[in-house]
Amino acid sequence: MNVLEKIQSQWEKLSKSERKVAEVILASPSTAMHSSIATLARAAAVSEPTVNRFCHRLGTRGFPDFKLQLAQSLANGTPYVSRIVDQDDGVDAYSSKIFESAMAGLDQVRQGLDTQAVNRAVDLLTQSKKIAFFGLGASAAVAHDAMNKFFRFNVPVFYSDDIVMQRMSCINSGEGDVVVLISHTGRTKSMVELARLARENDATVLAITSPDSPLAREASLALELDVPEDTDIYMPMVSRLAQLTLVDVLATGFTLRRGAKFRDNLKRVKDALKESRLDKDGSLARSRE
Repeated sequence: MNVLEKIQSQWEKLSKSERKVAEVILASPSTAMHSSIATLARAAAVSEPTVNRFCHRLGTRGFPDFKLQLAQSLANGTPYVSRIVDQDDGVDAYSSKIFESAMAGLDQVRQGLDTQAVNRAVDLLTQSKKIAFFGLGASAAVAHDAMNKFFRFNVPVFYSDDIVMQRMSCINSGEGDVVVLISHTGRTKSMVELARLARENDATVLAITSPDSPLAREASLALELDVPEDTDIYMPMVSRLAQLTLVDVLATGFTLRRGAKFRDNLKRVKDALKESRLDKDGSLARSRE
């Protein structure tokens, strides 16, 4: 049952003020999808907390999650593009939809993120002897971004998008090594096999994947991202953004956990890179020493 059907089925259980919200949404779902909570509350002549109560009554986590589900209810979308984009959408329409969906999706992931699991992941990464980041397809770009961030840290880091190299790395891994496997679906056979290989060789496997997926079950620790996106049909958009954001969270946790001395080392790395850039006025950068 999509969110519009839920509104109809829950009608009798809604309070008088909640029905005002429902009437505004049903009258123009597309307008509601692009509205802020304040705008929707004004249109329905109710308070913002009433809008939030209405969203929770429908089983959503809040207004951003409600808007995401509303967007998914309006159309099946254009196959192989995005679930929320229609064939006849103009640039204003599909641009707005993509940004709205991204913001709502990221907020949903933030609310559902297991911070204890994140804390444990940061522990594993900061204590590791070596870190490897692997992904395939769209997730390979996320793994490469993770390598770029962690390469600046004083720990050996490995990345490859070649499955043979990935397998050899897992076979050669050992106790104290962390293998980070990134897959939205968690059903890619090669990723699940890599998890098994790494664990057979006593490495720790950290998965960034969907809840209760084969990869999540095979990993030593899974950071589960509950993103309602079917990448079997549509291009990975919100799921990729959620993965990239989580990598930023892990890199930030790593930096803070290592302390002030470690951050001084990062400053030296940054300073060493300055000469590779032009100044803001376009001239060649000069040494600041």
